[in-house]
Amino acid sequence: MAFGGFDQRGSAQPMAEINTTPLVDVMLVLLVIFIITAPLLTHSIKLDLPNAQAPATPEKPETVTLSIDGRGNVFWNDEPVADMTLLGQRLATAAAAKPQPELHLRADRETRYQRIAEVMASAQQAGIGKIGFVTDPRADGAR
Repeated sequence: MAFGGFDQRGSAQPMAEINTTPLVDVMLVLLVIFIITAPLLTHSIKLDLPNAQAPATPEKPETVTLSIDGRGNVFWNDEPVADMTLLGQRLATAAAAKPQPELHLRADRETRYQRIAEVMASAQQAGIGKIGFVTDPRADGAR
């Protein structure tokens, strides 16, 4: 038997049987807990929710793509821009539009940072609020 006692007349060997009674007790308690809580997990409250009409979402603003090639030439939606004053005028016109367009800035990896900073400063001075940088998602940069 797995119970130890005070009677030490037998052999002095340690008890070799595993007492599974506590394990069975714990399992039965867990079973009772799960039987009680399982119906509560699937219970839902019946609600009569009100109907509401959501306002129409505003139109998505147009996007203006500014591209700068490796030599520093600027392109407005794939159309070349002659100089920075013309770019500033176009940016001011775009900033005045409602809703204001988003500016996507694409630059060649060979482009000098100074040129990118000039274009960003011109956009900021014109009042453009949203500027996004477009990159190549490929990790190796292969073309």
